[in-house]
Amino acid sequence: MRTAIYPGTFDPVTNGHLDVLFRASHIFDSIIIAVAENEEKQPLFTLEARQALIRENLAERQNVRVTSFSGLLVDYAREMGASAIVRGLRAVSDFEFEFQLTQMNRHLDDELETIFLMPKQEYFFTSSSLIKQVARFEGKIDYLVPANVAIALREKFGHQI
Repeated sequence: MRTAIYPGTFDPVTNGHLDVLFRASHIFDSIIIAVAENEEKQPLFTLEARQALIRENLAERQNVRVTSFSGLLVDYAREMGASAIVRGLRAVSDFEFEFQLTQMNRHLDDELETIFLMPKQEYFFTSSSLIKQVARFEGKIDYLVPANVAIALREKFGHQI
């Protein structure tokens, strides 16, 4: 069984994240969405809330499960029996950072492959950080995030729903 890890902070999950996830779910037998506990990024949503927001969008994906991790991703991937890491690339600017991560992961475990997938073109410019900034000022985000995330962001920023 081919298992892949799709890691990220997912603060919050976007339609771009989900698009990459759905593409990966057609390639691998099992996908583990690994939500990073990374408190250094000072996430807007708690770890539990980020996981719940993702789970609510996976009803029809039987081969996907949501977990969390801390520490080195390669250690977690080994623990979960994964053979690959899935990473999304939006633009050329993402490549250098992702290249460095991939090389370090390869240094730590040369049997763990990294697979890069691109979301649909309409999501190239989106990031969780950008979406949070727009949502804070009541800008239009509905097309860029799932409905449950749009509601959660409005509630978080005290906007009317």
